[in-house]
Amino acid sequence: MSPVTAGVLQLLALIAALALAYRPLGDYMARVYSSEKHYGPEKWIYKAVGANPSAEMRWPAYLRGVLAFSAVSVLFLYALQRAQGILPGSLGFSAIDPDQAFNTAASFVANTNWQSYYGEQAMGHVVQTGGLAVQNFVSAAVGMAVAVALVRGFARSRTGELGNFWADLVRGTVRILLPISVIGAIVLVACGAIQNFAGIHEVGQFMGGTQQWNGGAVASQEVIKELGTNGGGYFNANSAHPYENPTPFSNLFEIFLILLIPFAMTRTFGRMVGNLRQGYAILATMGVIWVGFTALMMWTEFAHHGPALQAAGGAMEGKETRFGIGASAIFSVATTLTSTGAVNSFHSSYTGLGGGIQLLGMQLGEIAPGGVGSGLYGMLIMAIIAVFIAGLMVGRTPEYLGKKISTREIKLAACYILITPALVLCFTAAAMALPTPGNSMANPGAHGFSEILYAYTSGANNNGSAFAGLNADTQWFNSTIGIAMLLGRFLPMVFVLALAGSLAEQKPVPETAGTLRTDKPLYAGLLVGTILIITGLTYFPALALGPLAEGLAS
Repeated sequence: MSPVTAGVLQLLALIAALALAYRPLGDYMARVYSSEKHYGPEKWIYKAVGANPSAEMRWPAYLRGVLAFSAVSVLFLYALQRAQGILPGSLGFSAIDPDQAFNTAASFVANTNWQSYYGEQAMGHVVQTGGLAVQNFVSAAVGMAVAVALVRGFARSRTGELGNFWADLVRGTVRILLPISVIGAIVLVACGAIQNFAGIHEVGQFMGGTQQWNGGAVASQEVIKELGTNGGGYFNANSAHPYENPTPFSNLFEIFLILLIPFAMTRTFGRMVGNLRQGYAILATMGVIWVGFTALMMWTEFAHHGPALQAAGGAMEGKETRFGIGASAIFSVATTLTSTGAVNSFHSSYTGLGGGIQLLGMQLGEIAPGGVGSGLYGMLIMAIIAVFIAGLMVGRTPEYLGKKISTREIKLAACYILITPALVLCFTAAAMALPTPGNSMANPGAHGFSEILYAYTSGANNNGSAFAGLNADTQWFNSTIGIAMLLGRFLPMVFVLALAGSLAEQKPVPETAGTLRTDKPLYAGLLVGTILIITGLTYFPALALGPLAEGLAS
């Protein structure tokens, strides 16, 4: 079987698995977030934090819950890293430096999981399991809660109430993420991923000397890293490491976990707004972009330019021979079109155009299918923009799901889509203009520029993957990327929740013959075009200086 055929078959198997899980999981999540029942363990949590899970919140109160919980999480994770030297199970590792501790705390709380450190050489068991793994769960649950609040904004009318943040946070963690993670961890252990609390030990000879690795609760952290679209690995090699991702089957299973909830949440959306066809339209938009990017990535990496690539069967530099080009390309697109950032190959080693596809996937806003929660609310923002554009073309007040898109709504949507590009481009420009940050680039010219552009794109979009050639463990990059991650995560949430509150207060508009049907293929095509045009106009000059210049020169 040729490598191309193997890659296509893996893609088809992945699509089939996602299709089988789509309906039951989407319906289950809709029931979870619509339920009025509180289970015993959930009641204990509410009592511990002093929350009333039955009290409805307007958007300012919901936002305060998001920000307060996230601020406490940043402080706790920062303190845990700074105290590592005196904690049990630290494996002899010292406390994390202040700038790196801030960067890591911001990263994991913002669901970015950017890592400027070697996990196996810096973090002990307590920080990994009691700090980082915990944030893998709750940061994902925060994103899901904000998405559900926006969906309620479309579903409700004549009220500004969006549900209860604490109930949504706890239910998303306890009823959705935890059960799937338990099953997924068992699968990964069966595949060969490790799950222990062993210390540092020798694993054999390597280039004339001994090689040492530490153990850890890797399988349980790996599963939520992918399921929650987090991405931070126990080891520096991330999902290319055999302890995290041992076999081709585990590799495909991890890609499945990355895409599972983001795609299924479109079904949840359709169920909660009472119109499944609307969910299918969003699903189709996400699916077209994801399949298109995957096909394009496989083409660029399988293209044979030069005798070395012909001999290897494609661009094998930086890719695991266990997985090959096809599985690496599928993983790469899945991780950059979501907010995951996990890698099973090194993105800096991809072809110039391949690196550009990775960058563009993040710059779309990671909405195809995007992160857990963040992908859905990001796509719904784009849907509002597309409806507004259609309304301008026909001279009608735009409507979406029975809600008028007036000046207030479009201003909030516009602010949402402008935040991340402003962070990416301003920080990239500052890093290139100042003398010191450029010293971190391992490569000159277009590829070096791509390294820095990728770092801020990854940070501000809460992705977390990196072009490995950039030394980001400096005060400049730890501080500025940390700021970009926090602002890129929480500022958009302000506008999402404000938009949800505005929509929930509206009186539904009856559908007429002139209403744009947003559940039809024509609208899905308009939405795809809107996404690509907005992203292209925003980022094309920067992409032209980096990956496009490199790809055309090769």
